[in-house]
Amino acid sequence: MTGISTHVLDVSTGKPVSGMQIELYDLGTQPPTLLARTRTNGDGRTDAPMLPPNQARTGDFELRFSVAEYFRTPEVFADVVPVRFSVADAKQHYHVPLLCSPWSFGTYRGS
Repeated sequence: MTGISTHVLDVSTGKPVSGMQIELYDLGTQPPTLLARTRTNGDGRTDAPMLPPNQARTGDFELRFSVAEYFRTPEVFADVVPVRFSVADAKQHYHVPLLCSPWSFGTYRGS
């Protein structure tokens, strides 16, 4: 499998995040080009890859996670969390999860 995928987990509850808006941008253009916009499903995943295998390519990308919109609490720390990353090998799958709470966030390259 190739392309770009993601999922979101709420580390304060230990549960998947359902309904969070996520956008994928191509940073190789000026201004960056919006490639996909979707919301997470009940499993905290997107119903389709953010970048499908037939569109896989090298380059610089940014996922934007609408954290504040999801948590809707006055003490939320981050509004939109941008995660910038590079795809060096279009033949590989890039899975970029977000672990978040109203007060923190982190990511890693998953499998």
